[in-house]
Amino acid sequence: MKLHGNMSIKNNTLYIGGVSCVDLANKYSTPLYIFDENLIRENCREYRKYFKVDENSNKVAYAGKAFLTLYMCNLIKEENLCLDVVSGGELYTAHKANFPMENILFHGNNKTIDEIKMGIKLGVGRFVVDNFYELDIIEEICKENNKIQEIYFRITPGIEAHTHDYIKTGQIDSKFGFALINGDLYEAIEKLSKYKHIKLVGLHAHIGSQIFDIQPFIDEVDIMIDLIKEIKEKYNIDLKEIDLGGGIGVYYTKEDKPKTIKEFCEAIINRTEVKCKEIGIKVPTLIIEPGRSISANAGSTLYTIGSIKDIKNVRTYVSVDGGMTDNIRPSLYKAGYECSIVNKMKYEKVNNVTVAGKCCESGDILITHANIMDIESGDILITTSTGAYGYSMASNYNKIPKPAVVMVSNGKANLVCKRQTYDELLELELI
Repeated sequence: MKLHGNMSIKNNTLYIGGVSCVDLANKYSTPLYIFDENLIRENCREYRKYFKVDENSNKVAYAGKAFLTLYMCNLIKEENLCLDVVSGGELYTAHKANFPMENILFHGNNKTIDEIKMGIKLGVGRFVVDNFYELDIIEEICKENNKIQEIYFRITPGIEAHTHDYIKTGQIDSKFGFALINGDLYEAIEKLSKYKHIKLVGLHAHIGSQIFDIQPFIDEVDIMIDLIKEIKEKYNIDLKEIDLGGGIGVYYTKEDKPKTIKEFCEAIINRTEVKCKEIGIKVPTLIIEPGRSISANAGSTLYTIGSIKDIKNVRTYVSVDGGMTDNIRPSLYKAGYECSIVNKMKYEKVNNVTVAGKCCESGDILITHANIMDIESGDILITTSTGAYGYSMASNYNKIPKPAVVMVSNGKANLVCKRQTYDELLELELI
């Protein structure tokens, strides 16, 4: 198992941020999400540095869908990042955390009327508009409130990156955005004259998630820069902002070969400068929206091992006290993870096992083939790189309460989300 960030081994025990994982499991119980706060902050600072936020006035917007809590909102605010939200719930979380609304980008392919009203009322900086329906609603609500709303148009640039089908978004056949190939974007631009309370200031595209190759992002830059020039020449609209979305891949298993934040940012910055010089336009303000690459490797999940079932000549199932309710990605995407036993870190790995969850589903498998040390019931198992789309996609399937979340740094643990109780599980139900 690869050690990330501020992980270390002392006396056969895994520590994160200077805190023993055994102690964390004993104090907070399991399943338990653990976040290396210093690693999150280091990733934020790398993005700001290499994306030239201070030098070029570019912007880095954390994609809240990866992991968003009140504490995370404050952390992102302290690190001077913007925030990308995709729902009323995420927006409300940011609002309650006193996140600056002008630094929020509001995404979503089917924002509800109530969500749009909330965004306009709270004063979000940019709506990333996905369709004609949304344009009409924004105009109507802004007119009622005597406001002008700045927007981006989300486009589908026709780039099909190599990633899982469920997380491809840049190809033409997508539920997201205005397509280029059928003229939808141009029709939307032509209709802008009738919208008196909407101001188009930029374009947005997102080509997918967990992408390791930089070339699709370079292609995206070329398409977006060409569009900026075309729109200026054809419609006399001077767009000064380009949002390239997120999508940089991260390490989950040894098969993954991710680029560094530095490599990713420098490739985009350099290509943008070259492309703008080639076609003779001013370099626009660039925005990127990393989520996974900020939080994924900073997060881990602890479980307590329960039953161990050895089916001779078939496989050994090692069952833990969590599963698809706290990490749906293996069941949804066949996502791979690494694991170890936190109280036996220097033991020889001798067994090939399948790590199974406790849900009443045959597909509730966290890791199909895990080479792991001798284990016994009661051991504490860790899966790493669960900081993105673990807690945010957690569910109460089988009436299982959601786990707690702790942030660790400099030898201290800070509880940022309490474990859900059975009473809290039922508090919205009526007899």
